[in-house]
Amino acid sequence: MDESTETMTISNRSDFAQWAIERARAIVANQGGDFAVAARDPSDERIAETANALGQAIVDALLEVFDGLISGD
Repeated sequence: MDESTETMTISNRSDFAQWAIERARAIVANQGGDFAVAARDPSDERIAETANALGQAIVDALLEVFDGLISGD
């Protein structure tokens, strides 16, 4: 992962919600350009590739939080 890693303490649901919103914005910003390109060439294969990349970014973000929770025990 090329992104810089920033540590955040999540102590309640509000903190988690804020993290999730910020993370979602970053993912959409990073992946959104690919969707714009796919929309210009709307082949099923290209759309599937961009959807898979977005899905993988979401999975990676969720695993990042899970790993943080496990290591925090």
